[in-house]
Amino acid sequence: MAFNRDDDVKVTAIETLFQGFFRMVRYHLSHRLYGGGWSPVITREVFERGHAAVMLPYDPVRDELVMQEQFRVGALATSERPWLKELVAGIIDEGETAEQVVRREAMEEAGLEVGRVEKLFSYLVSPGGTTERIDLFIGEVDASNAGGIHGLASEAEDIRVEVVSRQQALALLAAGTIDNAATLIGLQWLQVNGEALRARWLAER
Repeated sequence: MAFNRDDDVKVTAIETLFQGFFRMVRYHLSHRLYGGGWSPVITREVFERGHAAVMLPYDPVRDELVMQEQFRVGALATSERPWLKELVAGIIDEGETAEQVVRREAMEEAGLEVGRVEKLFSYLVSPGGTTERIDLFIGEVDASNAGGIHGLASEAEDIRVEVVSRQQALALLAAGTIDNAATLIGLQWLQVNGEALRARWLAER
């Protein structure tokens, strides 16, 4: 069904429930129903943490990925260990593009200069409860000197950077070691498209 924001959803109020580093709001709204007519006014709490950009750093010459591991409090309750293997990522600040974010974060989080960048997907993280959208990229890097501990002390970042082969990364995926969405999606894309991407990037060098 076609959607027009003003004609199909009526927002009667938005309350701010909490404002800190992130924001929690409550919507009061009604929306058109598939069977015709309108829903009653419903309330929904929504977590607003901004939008993010993620990049899979890939070296086509060495056929290697640069991955990182860091502590995530959201994994404390449900994961075997709260240190997660992830990709380069950051919040998109006002006035920044998603590509600018991944280039900046690649340097801050992993000490990487990024060459070519290609956008893979844009997706909603969990639209039942948060507005967050992620733009996912793959970026060309030189993995030959990657590694070490990185991150900004002002943001309490403690990030261990490691280089893995494409096959090692896909083995982690198959073993279920990767349990965060952006990394899962990025590695699944690479599993399907990695050979073609590598051939194309090497041919274009």
